Amino acid sequence: MAILVIAEHDNASLKLDTAKVVACAQAIGSDVDVLVAGHECGAVVEATTKLSGVRSVLVADAAVYANAFADNTSELIVGIASDYEHILAAATSHGKDMLPRVSALLDVAQLSEVVEVVSPDTFVRPIYAGSAMATVQSLDDKKVMTVRSSAFDAVANDGAAVTVSIEKVSDSLSQFVSQSLTESERPELGAASVVVSGGRGLGSSDNFAILEQLADKLGGALGASRAAVDAGFVPNDLQVGQTGKIVAPDLYIAVGISGAIQHLAGMKDSKVIVAINKDPEAPIFQIADYGLEADLFEAVPQLLELV
Repeated sequence: MAILVIAEHDNASLKLDTAKVVACAQAIGSDVDVLVAGHECGAVVEATTKLSGVRSVLVADAAVYANAFADNTSELIVGIASDYEHILAAATSHGKDMLPRVSALLDVAQLSEVVEVVSPDTFVRPIYAGSAMATVQSLDDKKVMTVRSSAFDAVANDGAAVTVSIEKVSDSLSQFVSQSLTESERPELGAASVVVSGGRGLGSSDNFAILEQLADKLGGALGASRAAVDAGFVPNDLQVGQTGKIVAPDLYIAVGISGAIQHLAGMKDSKVIVAINKDPEAPIFQIADYGLEADLFEAVPQLLELV
């Protein structure tokens, strides 16, 4: 049973999500290949060959794949899909853009946000913003799946996979113009072991500065609720929740966040959850491991003095 995992990378480094999707693939079967489509991405290929349990790394290195356009990559995947029964990618913005195209071209249904493998054709995925879990069975010959990487542990880096070059190059119908990237010395939100998130209770974008200090002291990433993003306090790439990023760090600190179901869907799998809120009835306290009923503008500065 051959399984294809689509690597997530930026042509310079392999994203941690890929190692977690490989873990999901290994729960399905043992013949796991990883596709690296990019341009001048030798470091990514080398890192991918080291993923434990990977049989081979398929390398499509061409300028047409440099910017990970979904239309180009999906054509490439469909071109090699006959060799695989399962095609997996992380449920990131890239995976969510690419795999629906693949499933449409293959005329099969897509399985989204898989969090558990029951059998090679049966999987568990969240529904109703994560308040319920659905066990679904696919009868399609090919299973095209996005995987919620926070539900799986990354495989080790002790592998020695072989590399196979793919000469097929897609015809590009898109032209790269530019991209705007947010640069930060903090770790990436989806891969951070510590996340400090703020909500509407912060009151303004200026007040997020105290959370930035706390995140920096803890070596963590900064996050936010949708309410804070909608209010314009922080950019939307910091949003944690059902319509933002799904995270599961070792420590999640929720400051001034009430705990709407939309937000809980994105962070409730965190190992340890700490909530700071002055409202004792805030829903966030129901899932928090540690709760502090206090004014955040008093509690956070005190916390900064302790760490």
